[in-house]
Amino acid sequence: MYRFLLTRQWVILTLIGLALIPTMIRLGFWQLHRHEAKVAQNQLIGNNLGAPAVPVDQLTAPGRTVPRDDTFRTVTATGTYDTAHEVVVRQRTGSDEQSIGYFVLTPLIEGKRAVLVNRGWIPAGADLTKFPEIPAAPRGKVTVTGRLKADETSSGSGIKDKSGLPPRQVMLINSEQQAKALGRPLQGGYIELTSWSPKGGKQPDPVPEPEHDDIGPHMAYAVQWWLFTAGVPVGWFVLARRERRDRAAEAAKAASETAESAEQEPRKAPAAANAE
Repeated sequence: MYRFLLTRQWVILTLIGLALIPTMIRLGFWQLHRHEAKVAQNQLIGNNLGAPAVPVDQLTAPGRTVPRDDTFRTVTATGTYDTAHEVVVRQRTGSDEQSIGYFVLTPLIEGKRAVLVNRGWIPAGADLTKFPEIPAAPRGKVTVTGRLKADETSSGSGIKDKSGLPPRQVMLINSEQQAKALGRPLQGGYIELTSWSPKGGKQPDPVPEPEHDDIGPHMAYAVQWWLFTAGVPVGWFVLARRERRDRAAEAAKAASETAESAEQEPRKAPAAANAE
């Protein structure tokens, strides 16, 4: 009754189903691994944000890449802002995640040591070719507190590092690039400012704390893929049963029509003999 499974149509359908099963299983585990990575990242960010503040020199140094495990650690630094080498970082969104503007990037210098500080966000002006008006950095010696972050790269951030930008405008926050412009070494990475002392004057809008509660939809996607995997053999079986039932019904109908025709033939023959 299931010989139809050997037809070309059913062989192709079966092969497609067999190919889909391992593919969807792998897609489910891929989403599971993304879920686990997101959970681990959230935990790392939460732990680092809650850790006691330490001097930035303890976690980074000139030419050093900030390790992933130290990203978002709370750090402190003391020095004087070098506003002559202040730059703005283009195409950055504000706290509403919609408004486009700039990050204000200012070196903080103390003796032979220097570190980049992202002082916050300002809206873009009407003329993007001109250096925007920036709230003045505090004068004199200041102590800043903020989140330590790694240097941005095009490969890591997805932001293209364009050339030919207006003066004192950049696309990426990168200590190596700014060290060349500054003419002195900079600590690897940069500080995302959260507070400073002494206070005074209006400052750029602070960059919001990174979100670390949302785990995303990856677990739900993993379950969906595995449900689809289970649905393939179930669907194949249902289709096969339906095909068998339909073929059986067609065969029964054909047999019934054949039997009716056979019964009518003998009746016609006597009628024709009587007519003679």
